[in-house]
Amino acid sequence: MLSRDEAWRLVEEKIESANLRKHVLAVEAIMRGLARHLGEDEELWGLTGLLHDIDYGETESRPQMHTVLAGEMLDGKAPAEVIRAIKCHNSEHTGIEPETAMEKALISADSLSGLLIACALVQPTKKMADVNPRSVKKKFKQKDFARAVSRERIRMCEEIGIELPQLYEIGLESLKGISEELGL
Repeated sequence: MLSRDEAWRLVEEKIESANLRKHVLAVEAIMRGLARHLGEDEELWGLTGLLHDIDYGETESRPQMHTVLAGEMLDGKAPAEVIRAIKCHNSEHTGIEPETAMEKALISADSLSGLLIACALVQPTKKMADVNPRSVKKKFKQKDFARAVSRERIRMCEEIGIELPQLYEIGLESLKGISEELGL
């Protein structure tokens, strides 16, 4: 299995966009928080979050190839369960439906990261430290806020026994822990 440092070097090699790098860092942090909460393998879940969009720069205009190419890139480097979870987060195109807690957590964390970052960016300070679960709950209900963020995908956390308020707390705590890396 790739070490975290090796995975980060791969991210730096394959992902040029600074915002996309911040996104994968955010998803990694949330996945680690979810793994910790559920008593799962934090390193494995974190690696999955960090690598989930490794091919996005090459597949952005070909969504049907997103995660398929990632699977090829990671073959022999990452465990099969990581590759499958990555492919599940694009199930609309891969046809690989999420079944495990890690697969469902990735889908939820991927969308949640966008909502939480948007919540921070509308704060006067633009700081994650100023976001609280109550404000996330309000923004979650506003369909015109962070429109591209799928509330349905965020709700997938409920399928692994985590209710939305708890998810907000885990996500916020996770992102506050890496706020400097995110510039928030």
